[in-house]
Amino acid sequence: MSKLAAKDKFLDLSDYGRSFGRFFAHQLKNTCFTPIHVTLLFGLTGLIAIYCILNNHYFFAGFFILLKSGIDAADGELARLKKTPSYSGRYLDSVFDIVLNFMFLMAICYVSITSIWFTFLAFIGIQLQGTLYNYYYVILRNKSVGGDSTSKIFEYKTPKALPGESQHSVDILFRIYTLAYGAFDKIIHVLDQQAYKVKNFPNWFMTLLSLYGLGFQLLIIAVMLPMGWIELIVPFFITYTVLFFLLIGILYFFSIFHLYGNLQNQNKIEHYIFWRFRLLHEWTQDCGLL
Repeated sequence: MSKLAAKDKFLDLSDYGRSFGRFFAHQLKNTCFTPIHVTLLFGLTGLIAIYCILNNHYFFAGFFILLKSGIDAADGELARLKKTPSYSGRYLDSVFDIVLNFMFLMAICYVSITSIWFTFLAFIGIQLQGTLYNYYYVILRNKSVGGDSTSKIFEYKTPKALPGESQHSVDILFRIYTLAYGAFDKIIHVLDQQAYKVKNFPNWFMTLLSLYGLGFQLLIIAVMLPMGWIELIVPFFITYTVLFFLLIGILYFFSIFHLYGNLQNQNKIEHYIFWRFRLLHEWTQDCGLL
């Protein structure tokens, strides 16, 4: 089962590790290795990258960060090959991602002169960026005919365990997942509550949005480390968050024409435009960005 139907597939700039992940998964297809084992392996690879950062081995750190992205793609591929999708694997994968993101930035902060407060701000920015991408991507996956629907648009309650996994494990991992991602999910949902009503998103927009995918974020770090730009990583991701508002603005207009394009009442369109931009303006003021 593919994540997306053929007509919905787009150039995902954050998914460069997919080919390696698919190759690796095929090597494990007829073995006793499970997708959970692969998830644990990418977690270990991430820890090796952190060790390399702490010891100033930046070239190797970049290599293991990229390897982590490739292995990260393999667990889902293996689950599809073996036809063993699981909520446990999905939540464990996401929890590992956010923990490793935090540890990457803390390691960078430790070996550089970067302020810890700016590092926290960069971490929040990275998570908002990734959540924005995942929000629209999961909507697309759920609406795509024959697409993977293991991930849900709104996750407010523990899902029922799939065959082959323990409900107890799903319950525990879901609680950890909501604790780690709940606030970021709510922020994105508040900013664009109508997105799930859109039938599909243009491929060019999803490609642009993939600049915020975790894989592309890690690619930036993996390139900046051996280039000797470690001091610039945290400032870069803080600044990179500015694109966040541009992407949401584009989706606002796309939502307008999709949801109201068949209406002749111009007043409704104008009211919708005014309401959406007022919401964005108030949110940016509350965050101290304006």
